[in-house]
Amino acid sequence: MTDLQIDIAPFRVRLRSSYPGVAAHVSRFYADYPQSPGSAGGFVDFDIEILPGKGLRRWWAPQARFLLDGVEPFHPLPGEQAGPLFEWGLNWSVAHRALGFLVMHAAVLARNGRALMLPGFPGAGKSTLCASLTFMRGWQLFSDELAIYDPARAQLLPHPRPISLKNESIARVQAMPGAQLGPVFRATRKGDIAHAACPQASVQAAHRPAELAWLVFPRFEAGAESSVEEISRVEAFVLLSEQNFNQERMGEAGFTAACALLDGARCFQIRYGSTEAGLALIDELCR
Repeated sequence: MTDLQIDIAPFRVRLRSSYPGVAAHVSRFYADYPQSPGSAGGFVDFDIEILPGKGLRRWWAPQARFLLDGVEPFHPLPGEQAGPLFEWGLNWSVAHRALGFLVMHAAVLARNGRALMLPGFPGAGKSTLCASLTFMRGWQLFSDELAIYDPARAQLLPHPRPISLKNESIARVQAMPGAQLGPVFRATRKGDIAHAACPQASVQAAHRPAELAWLVFPRFEAGAESSVEEISRVEAFVLLSEQNFNQERMGEAGFTAACALLDGARCFQIRYGSTEAGLALIDELCR
């Protein structure tokens, strides 16, 4: 039985589950994170349970149910996906319940206190490029999925967790130096998926926020010639709004925060045809 409180900056998460797959997932990917017994008490941001299906589902085609604060926000998944369900459910929880922060769908990395943000349009190659910058260029991993902006500090906050990989990107990242991948889950709703462990250095640096310096909208097109276009902050604001989970719910404060996020940042759209080409473009832009 898993019953832990885990500090996954900037949040404290309580996780309870009887699934061995969840215990294995936590042991593989969160061994370096501060932990305490689930019964330790104190405030937790997200109280998560991953439970078996009800009725006959406990024995016939077992399912895993995700509950946040006792409420089941979406449909169950096959029981063998209980481990990755924790990641997907926690993403949902942060996107919808992280009050006070502006949360966007984007990878974020940092170097020398300056952050690079890669918003995640479908097929853009965000996660593979994020993994490449992490494992091949040594950038600090903030997140491969969620950009968390704290309006009070005017900085992006680290939320280091395993990098989610899909389909062809799994083999690419597996070959990168230092990458440690977990099991591959075949034929999920997202295709084949696997996770790569967050580097220990990024976990240890989880208390160091950074100001946004570069906002880059990537587009991967196999074999395409590399191209770069610098865009205005106004255009970037419009594009970024499509990847924003909670700006509208925050009202005027959300609009003000989104404007402040872009203050001082340079904004680009890039197109590239290979991982190496994408890295070369980022190297050039982020000198």
